[in-house]
Amino acid sequence: MSETPEKNPSQNPLISPTSSRSVTETINGSHRFVIQGYSLAKGMGVGKHIASDEFTVGGYKWAIYFYPDGKNPEDNSTYVSVFIALASEGTDVRALFELTLVDQSGKGKHKVHSHFDRSLESGPYTLKYRGSMWGYKRFFRRAMLETSDYLKDDCLKINCTVGVVVSAIDCSRLHSIQVPDSDIGSDFGTLLENMEGSDIIFNVAGEKFHAHKLVLAARSSIFLSELFEGLDSDEQEIMVPDMEPKVFEAMLHFIYRDALVEDELVASSSSSSPLITDTLTAKLLAAADRYDLARLRRLLCAQMALNILKKVAQLCSPRF
Repeated sequence: MSETPEKNPSQNPLISPTSSRSVTETINGSHRFVIQGYSLAKGMGVGKHIASDEFTVGGYKWAIYFYPDGKNPEDNSTYVSVFIALASEGTDVRALFELTLVDQSGKGKHKVHSHFDRSLESGPYTLKYRGSMWGYKRFFRRAMLETSDYLKDDCLKINCTVGVVVSAIDCSRLHSIQVPDSDIGSDFGTLLENMEGSDIIFNVAGEKFHAHKLVLAARSSIFLSELFEGLDSDEQEIMVPDMEPKVFEAMLHFIYRDALVEDELVASSSSSSPLITDTLTAKLLAAADRYDLARLRRLLCAQMALNILKKVAQLCSPRF
Protein backbone atom coordinates (compact mmCIF):
# COMPACT_ATOMS: atom_id res chain seq x y z
CA MET A 1 0.00 0.00 0.00
CA SER A 2 1.51 3.25 -1.11
CA GLU A 3 1.66 6.17 1.26
CA THR A 4 0.28 9.57 0.35
CA PRO A 5 3.15 12.05 0.30
CA GLU A 6 2.97 14.66 3.01
CA LYS A 7 2.18 18.13 1.71
CA ASN A 8 4.59 20.91 2.36
CA PRO A 9 2.70 23.97 3.76
CA SER A 10 4.94 26.20 1.73
CA GLN A 11 3.58 24.61 -1.43
CA ASN A 12 -0.09 25.40 -0.62
CA PRO A 13 -1.69 28.29 -2.54
CA LEU A 14 -1.91 31.52 -0.55
CA ILE A 15 -5.34 32.31 0.90
CA SER A 16 -6.24 35.94 1.51
CA PRO A 17 -6.57 36.64 5.25
CA THR A 18 -10.01 37.52 6.53
CA SER A 19 -10.82 40.02 9.23
CA SER A 20 -13.64 41.16 11.44
CA ARG A 21 -14.07 43.61 14.26
CA SER A 22 -16.11 43.45 17.43
CA VAL A 23 -17.59 46.83 18.28
CA THR A 24 -18.91 47.45 21.78
CA GLU A 25 -20.75 50.71 22.29
CA THR A 26 -23.71 52.23 24.09
CA ILE A 27 -27.15 53.14 22.84
CA ASN A 28 -28.03 56.25 24.81
CA GLY A 29 -31.34 57.83 25.72
CA SER A 30 -32.54 60.41 28.23
CA HIS A 31 -35.65 61.17 30.26
CA ARG A 32 -36.62 64.16 32.41
CA PHE A 33 -38.71 63.42 35.50
CA VAL A 34 -40.51 66.42 37.04
CA ILE A 35 -41.76 65.94 40.59
CA GLN A 36 -44.41 68.56 41.30
CA GLY A 37 -45.75 68.83 44.85
CA TYR A 38 -42.68 67.59 46.69
CA SER A 39 -43.96 68.68 50.08
CA LEU A 40 -47.10 66.58 49.64
CA ALA A 41 -45.06 63.51 48.73
CA LYS A 42 -43.14 63.67 52.01
CA GLY A 43 -44.39 61.30 54.68
CA MET A 44 -45.55 58.58 52.30
CA GLY A 45 -43.21 56.21 54.10
CA VAL A 46 -39.70 54.81 53.94
CA GLY A 47 -39.24 52.48 50.99
CA LYS A 48 -42.18 53.93 49.06
CA HIS A 49 -41.51 55.70 45.81
CA ILE A 50 -42.92 57.90 43.08
CA ALA A 51 -42.28 56.41 39.64
CA SER A 52 -41.74 58.24 36.37
CA ASP A 53 -43.40 57.19 33.19
CA GLU A 54 -41.58 54.33 31.50
CA PHE A 55 -39.17 55.23 28.69
CA THR A 56 -37.33 53.03 26.21
CA VAL A 57 -33.57 52.91 25.60
CA GLY A 58 -31.72 50.18 23.73
CA GLY A 59 -34.82 48.03 23.38
CA TYR A 60 -35.53 47.98 27.14
CA LYS A 61 -37.99 49.94 29.25
CA TRP A 62 -36.75 51.98 32.18
CA ALA A 63 -38.22 54.07 34.98
CA ILE A 64 -36.95 56.52 37.59
CA TYR A 65 -37.94 55.87 41.22
CA PHE A 66 -37.87 58.78 43.69
CA TYR A 67 -38.13 57.99 47.42
CA PRO A 68 -39.05 61.22 49.28
CA ASP A 69 -38.59 59.48 52.67
CA GLY A 70 -35.61 57.42 51.57
CA LYS A 71 -35.24 53.73 50.75
CA ASN A 72 -33.18 52.64 53.73
CA PRO A 73 -35.07 52.35 57.06
CA GLU A 74 -31.83 52.85 58.97
CA ASP A 75 -31.53 56.43 57.70
CA ASN A 76 -34.79 57.55 59.34
CA SER A 77 -35.82 59.69 56.34
CA THR A 78 -32.65 61.75 56.53
CA TYR A 79 -31.98 61.31 52.82
CA VAL A 80 -34.03 61.16 49.66
CA SER A 81 -33.23 58.21 47.41
CA VAL A 82 -33.20 58.02 43.61
CA PHE A 83 -32.90 54.88 41.48
CA ILE A 84 -33.15 53.84 37.84
CA ALA A 85 -35.03 50.57 37.38
CA LEU A 86 -35.23 48.04 34.55
CA ALA A 87 -38.97 48.01 33.83
CA SER A 88 -39.12 45.32 31.16
CA GLU A 89 -38.10 41.69 30.88
CA GLY A 90 -34.38 41.21 30.47
CA THR A 91 -31.45 39.33 31.93
CA ASP A 92 -27.92 40.59 32.47
CA VAL A 93 -28.60 43.95 30.87
CA ARG A 94 -25.37 45.93 31.01
CA ALA A 95 -25.67 49.71 31.11
CA LEU A 96 -24.16 53.03 32.11
CA PHE A 97 -26.24 55.55 34.05
CA GLU A 98 -26.32 59.22 34.86
CA LEU A 99 -28.60 60.97 37.34
CA THR A 100 -28.75 64.76 37.46
CA LEU A 101 -30.62 66.87 39.99
CA VAL A 102 -31.27 70.11 38.14
CA ASP A 103 -30.23 73.45 39.65
CA GLN A 104 -33.28 75.63 39.01
CA SER A 105 -31.57 78.92 39.87
CA GLY A 106 -29.99 79.15 36.43
CA LYS A 107 -26.47 78.97 37.86
CA GLY A 108 -25.87 75.55 36.30
CA LYS A 109 -24.65 73.96 39.53
CA HIS A 110 -26.39 70.64 38.93
CA LYS A 111 -25.76 67.62 41.13
CA VAL A 112 -24.53 64.88 38.80
CA HIS A 113 -23.81 61.20 39.42
CA SER A 114 -22.47 59.68 36.20
CA HIS A 115 -20.83 56.58 34.76
CA PHE A 116 -20.10 58.35 31.49
CA ASP A 117 -16.77 59.90 30.56
CA ARG A 118 -14.84 58.08 33.27
CA SER A 119 -13.17 54.73 33.67
CA LEU A 120 -15.08 52.07 35.60
CA GLU A 121 -12.92 49.48 37.35
CA SER A 122 -15.52 46.73 37.14
CA GLY A 123 -17.11 47.84 33.88
CA PRO A 124 -20.75 48.79 33.26
CA TYR A 125 -23.42 47.95 35.82
CA THR A 126 -25.35 44.70 35.20
CA LEU A 127 -29.06 44.43 35.93
CA LYS A 128 -29.99 40.80 36.39
CA TYR A 129 -33.75 40.86 35.89
CA ARG A 130 -36.86 43.05 35.68
CA GLY A 131 -37.03 45.32 38.72
CA SER A 132 -33.25 45.47 39.17
CA MET A 133 -32.13 48.99 40.07
CA TRP A 134 -29.10 51.23 40.17
CA GLY A 135 -28.98 54.41 42.19
CA TYR A 136 -28.34 56.03 45.54
CA LYS A 137 -30.02 55.40 48.87
CA ARG A 138 -28.38 58.58 50.12
CA PHE A 139 -28.85 60.69 47.01
CA PHE A 140 -29.25 64.00 48.91
CA ARG A 141 -29.71 65.01 52.52
CA ARG A 142 -33.36 66.02 52.76
CA ALA A 143 -32.92 69.05 55.04
CA MET A 144 -30.33 70.53 52.66
CA LEU A 145 -32.46 69.73 49.61
CA GLU A 146 -35.41 71.69 50.96
CA THR A 147 -33.35 74.87 51.33
CA SER A 148 -31.42 74.51 48.07
CA ASP A 149 -31.85 75.83 44.52
CA TYR A 150 -32.77 72.33 43.39
CA LEU A 151 -36.24 72.79 44.87
CA LYS A 152 -38.28 75.59 43.33
CA ASP A 153 -42.02 76.19 43.64
CA ASP A 154 -42.29 72.82 45.41
CA CYS A 155 -40.88 71.15 42.31
CA LEU A 156 -37.84 68.94 41.62
CA LYS A 157 -36.41 68.07 38.21
CA ILE A 158 -34.32 64.96 37.65
CA ASN A 159 -32.60 64.15 34.36
CA CYS A 160 -31.68 60.55 33.68
CA THR A 161 -29.45 59.15 30.92
CA VAL A 162 -29.17 55.43 30.24
CA GLY A 163 -26.53 53.90 27.96
CA VAL A 164 -27.29 50.27 27.13
CA VAL A 165 -24.13 48.34 26.21
CA VAL A 166 -24.34 46.39 22.94
CA SER A 167 -21.74 44.39 21.04
CA ALA A 168 -21.73 43.42 17.39
CA ILE A 169 -19.38 42.09 14.74
CA ASP A 170 -18.81 44.81 12.17
CA CYS A 171 -17.07 44.10 8.89
CA SER A 172 -18.56 46.84 6.75
CA ARG A 173 -16.92 49.74 8.52
CA LEU A 174 -13.46 48.45 7.66
CA HIS A 175 -14.16 48.98 3.96
CA SER A 176 -16.79 51.72 3.94
CA ILE A 177 -16.15 55.10 2.38
CA GLN A 178 -18.16 58.16 3.33
CA VAL A 179 -19.48 59.52 0.05
CA PRO A 180 -20.50 63.20 0.14
CA ASP A 181 -23.86 64.33 -1.21
CA SER A 182 -23.95 64.99 -4.93
CA ASP A 183 -23.26 68.59 -5.95
CA ILE A 184 -23.76 68.08 -9.67
CA GLY A 185 -26.86 70.30 -9.63
CA SER A 186 -24.85 73.13 -8.10
CA ASP A 187 -22.08 72.69 -10.67
CA PHE A 188 -24.50 72.74 -13.60
CA GLY A 189 -26.26 75.74 -12.07
CA THR A 190 -22.96 77.61 -12.03
CA LEU A 191 -22.49 76.68 -15.68
CA LEU A 192 -25.85 78.27 -16.47
CA GLU A 193 -25.14 81.41 -14.44
CA ASN A 194 -21.72 82.23 -15.88
CA MET A 195 -22.71 81.15 -19.44
CA GLU A 196 -19.30 79.53 -19.94
CA GLY A 197 -19.28 77.37 -23.06
CA SER A 198 -22.85 78.32 -24.03
CA ASP A 199 -23.67 77.60 -27.69
CA ILE A 200 -27.32 78.59 -28.05
CA ILE A 201 -29.39 81.69 -27.23
CA PHE A 202 -33.12 81.75 -26.55
CA ASN A 203 -35.03 84.97 -27.17
CA VAL A 204 -38.08 85.08 -24.93
CA ALA A 205 -40.16 88.24 -25.38
CA GLY A 206 -36.97 90.20 -26.03
CA GLU A 207 -35.04 88.77 -23.07
CA LYS A 208 -32.13 86.53 -24.02
CA PHE A 209 -30.99 83.37 -22.22
CA HIS A 210 -27.69 81.62 -22.95
CA ALA A 211 -27.66 77.83 -22.63
CA HIS A 212 -25.90 74.63 -23.70
CA LYS A 213 -27.37 72.34 -26.35
CA LEU A 214 -26.04 69.11 -24.85
CA VAL A 215 -27.49 69.84 -21.40
CA LEU A 216 -30.91 70.70 -22.82
CA ALA A 217 -30.93 67.71 -25.17
CA ALA A 218 -30.00 65.35 -22.33
CA ARG A 219 -32.94 66.58 -20.25
CA SER A 220 -35.66 66.97 -22.88
CA SER A 221 -36.53 64.94 -25.97
CA ILE A 222 -38.15 68.05 -27.46
CA PHE A 223 -34.95 70.06 -27.11
CA LEU A 224 -33.03 67.10 -28.57
CA SER A 225 -35.24 67.17 -31.65
CA GLU A 226 -35.22 70.95 -32.03
CA LEU A 227 -31.51 71.53 -31.44
CA PHE A 228 -29.95 68.58 -33.26
CA GLU A 229 -32.51 67.65 -35.88
CA GLY A 230 -34.48 70.74 -36.81
CA LEU A 231 -31.91 73.50 -36.36
CA ASP A 232 -29.57 74.84 -39.02
CA SER A 233 -25.93 74.44 -38.08
CA ASP A 234 -25.27 78.17 -38.27
CA GLU A 235 -28.37 79.21 -36.32
CA GLN A 236 -27.40 80.51 -32.87
CA GLU A 237 -30.63 82.10 -31.63
CA ILE A 238 -34.10 80.64 -31.22
CA MET A 239 -37.28 82.64 -30.71
CA VAL A 240 -39.56 81.21 -28.01
CA PRO A 241 -43.14 82.39 -28.56
CA ASP A 242 -46.04 82.29 -26.08
CA MET A 243 -43.93 82.15 -22.92
CA GLU A 244 -42.94 84.69 -20.29
CA PRO A 245 -39.23 85.19 -19.54
CA LYS A 246 -39.64 84.33 -15.85
CA VAL A 247 -41.29 81.03 -16.78
CA PHE A 248 -38.51 80.11 -19.21
CA GLU A 249 -35.91 81.10 -16.63
CA ALA A 250 -37.57 78.90 -13.99
CA MET A 251 -37.61 76.02 -16.47
CA LEU A 252 -33.89 76.44 -17.23
CA HIS A 253 -33.21 76.55 -13.48
CA PHE A 254 -34.85 73.14 -13.11
CA ILE A 255 -33.16 71.66 -16.18
CA TYR A 256 -29.71 72.56 -14.89
CA ARG A 257 -30.17 72.21 -11.13
CA ASP A 258 -32.92 69.56 -10.95
CA ALA A 259 -34.64 71.74 -8.37
CA LEU A 260 -37.53 74.17 -8.30
CA VAL A 261 -37.21 77.93 -7.82
CA GLU A 262 -38.83 77.62 -4.41
CA ASP A 263 -39.11 81.28 -3.39
CA GLU A 264 -40.85 82.41 -6.57
CA LEU A 265 -43.18 79.42 -6.64
CA VAL A 266 -44.19 79.90 -2.99
CA ALA A 267 -44.89 83.58 -3.63
CA SER A 268 -46.92 82.63 -6.68
CA SER A 269 -48.98 79.99 -4.89
CA SER A 270 -49.71 82.29 -1.94
CA SER A 271 -50.86 85.22 -4.08
CA SER A 272 -54.44 86.43 -4.03
CA SER A 273 -54.93 85.78 -7.76
CA PRO A 274 -58.34 84.14 -8.31
CA LEU A 275 -57.18 82.01 -11.26
CA ILE A 276 -54.86 79.05 -10.81
CA THR A 277 -53.83 79.35 -14.46
CA ASP A 278 -52.33 82.78 -13.74
CA THR A 279 -49.76 81.47 -11.24
CA LEU A 280 -46.12 80.83 -12.08
CA THR A 281 -46.60 77.21 -11.01
CA ALA A 282 -49.35 76.68 -13.59
CA LYS A 283 -47.39 78.40 -16.34
CA LEU A 284 -44.30 76.36 -15.52
CA LEU A 285 -46.45 73.22 -15.65
CA ALA A 286 -47.51 74.19 -19.19
CA ALA A 287 -43.83 74.65 -20.11
CA ALA A 288 -43.03 71.21 -18.67
CA ASP A 289 -45.70 69.71 -20.93
CA ARG A 290 -44.41 71.68 -23.91
CA TYR A 291 -40.84 70.43 -23.50
CA ASP A 292 -41.67 66.95 -22.16
CA LEU A 293 -40.08 67.43 -18.73
CA ALA A 294 -41.86 64.60 -16.92
CA ARG A 295 -40.10 64.99 -13.55
CA LEU A 296 -40.82 68.71 -13.44
CA ARG A 297 -44.44 68.01 -14.28
CA ARG A 298 -44.82 65.52 -11.42
CA LEU A 299 -43.21 67.87 -8.91
CA LEU A 300 -45.42 70.78 -9.90
CA CYS A 301 -48.60 68.69 -9.82
CA ALA A 302 -47.71 67.48 -6.32
CA GLN A 303 -47.04 71.05 -5.19
CA MET A 304 -50.30 72.35 -6.65
CA ALA A 305 -52.24 69.57 -4.95
CA LEU A 306 -50.60 70.39 -1.62
CA ASN A 307 -51.39 74.10 -2.01
CA ILE A 308 -55.03 73.32 -2.77
CA LEU A 309 -55.28 71.13 0.34
CA LYS A 310 -53.77 73.90 2.46
CA LYS A 311 -56.28 76.45 1.14
CA VAL A 312 -59.19 74.06 1.72
CA ALA A 313 -57.97 73.49 5.29
CA GLN A 314 -57.82 77.26 5.86
CA LEU A 315 -61.34 77.72 4.52
CA CYS A 316 -62.65 74.90 6.69
CA SER A 317 -60.93 76.01 9.89
CA PRO A 318 -63.24 77.68 12.46
CA ARG A 319 -63.08 81.45 12.62
CA PHE A 320 -63.85 83.41 15.76
